[in-house]
Amino acid sequence: MMTYKNIIYEGLWKNNPGFVQLLGLCPLLAVTSTLINGLGLGIATTLILMASNVSVSLIRNIVTNEIRLPVFVLVIASFVTAIEMLIKAFYYDLYLTLGIFIPLIVTNCAIIGRAEAFASKQPWDRALLDGLMMGLGFTIVLVLLGGLRELFGYGTLFIQAELMFGEAAQWMTITVIENYEGFLLAILPPGAFFGLALLIALKNFIDAQTKKHEKFF
Repeated sequence: MMTYKNIIYEGLWKNNPGFVQLLGLCPLLAVTSTLINGLGLGIATTLILMASNVSVSLIRNIVTNEIRLPVFVLVIASFVTAIEMLIKAFYYDLYLTLGIFIPLIVTNCAIIGRAEAFASKQPWDRALLDGLMMGLGFTIVLVLLGGLRELFGYGTLFIQAELMFGEAAQWMTITVIENYEGFLLAILPPGAFFGLALLIALKNFIDAQTKKHEKFF
């Protein structure tokens, strides 16, 4: 049985859904034109991961192998629908921005993968932590990629923060480059691929340097 420390390390770094597993790339690449968009989808995905992991763990001993995958999908779809309705009710502008990618969380391989590979074999507390860490790991990738694309595309950070935090949060927008004309490629789909490639390369570089450091000592 995995320790809590290993679960945290796996989700945030070693087995990160975005950097390592490369799962959920469709919403990851599509909605990360800004940091706030990435943060919104990341929080929604994290909540669904936590809820579905706990539910799958609790019912794992009463669901037969023959129907376990349809049941897992039904559980995930139920939570996705609930989260979609909450976002639509309380964050309607953000809901319009994220669009179809909220209901498409049902098809996110990271969620069904964790339900099958981890939650269905672990007690609920570890399943909850795994959902939280995998969700946070995925959110970190969304936020970093969204922030990188926004910075190069608009020269700002936290643009449209009011979508999540209300009109009073307009002050959160940071203009990093004054009178910036923008870099169109950064906010177009190809820019998402380039940005993710750079982030993955950076992670691989850090891992390689860490291994060299460990061998040296």
